[in-house]
Amino acid sequence: MLTELSIQEILMLAIGAAGIGVSKSGFPGISMLHVVLYAFVFGAKDSTGVLLPMLVVGDCCAIYFFGRKAVWHQVRRLLPPTLVGILIGWQLMDRLNEDLFRVLVGFIILALTIVQVVRMWRPTWFDQVPHQRWFAVLLGLLAGLTTMMANAAGPVVALYLLAVSLPKWELIGTTAWLFLVLNLLKLPLSFQLGLITPSTLAVGAAFAIAIPLGILSGRWLVSRVSQKLFNGILLAFTGIAALRLIGLF
Repeated sequence: MLTELSIQEILMLAIGAAGIGVSKSGFPGISMLHVVLYAFVFGAKDSTGVLLPMLVVGDCCAIYFFGRKAVWHQVRRLLPPTLVGILIGWQLMDRLNEDLFRVLVGFIILALTIVQVVRMWRPTWFDQVPHQRWFAVLLGLLAGLTTMMANAAGPVVALYLLAVSLPKWELIGTTAWLFLVLNLLKLPLSFQLGLITPSTLAVGAAFAIAIPLGILSGRWLVSRVSQKLFNGILLAFTGIAALRLIGLF
């Protein structure tokens, strides 16, 4: 697989690997970058097998830098419905129309992004919704489905943690631990589906060095922006990710 790559494809994969690092440092909407680039090179389904071990590397790096800031209450709240969503996504991998699923998820993320923007403008609107149990269950299920089927749950989790008003460093630390658990649990499921092979692991190992470089770049940026600007950037990237899933560009 590695020997068949062109110079252009190698460059795309390196950029995508660095994008994994940036997304793990607090800008999950950028995850669409590596999803799109790896899907372009390997195809939408096969690329998930290449990316998953690389995402685990990114999660471990993120925990090293940010893990001490995790809010464990939110991890415990999201984890059960997310695990259920992963199992549902695993069962649907060979049955559900992938393009239709991406569009549907894109519209859901876009709607949630708009609601969060409205809440920033009018904080009292929907102020109790994010703290309701059903909200965590709904977004957890959606996160599980999207992470299993498209490795694209970052924007969903970010929207939930923004909605419950986590500060930026706590948001990043919580996300890091949550996704390490989820991605480790996804590994045997992806092996069972034949998505992870010695060839995909070789590709991941070749480009994984760019992941910590991306995390360091993202950490530098996060440390230099205010909480308000961080929230705005996060919502902007999430909205862009939603539009990409819908297929508008």
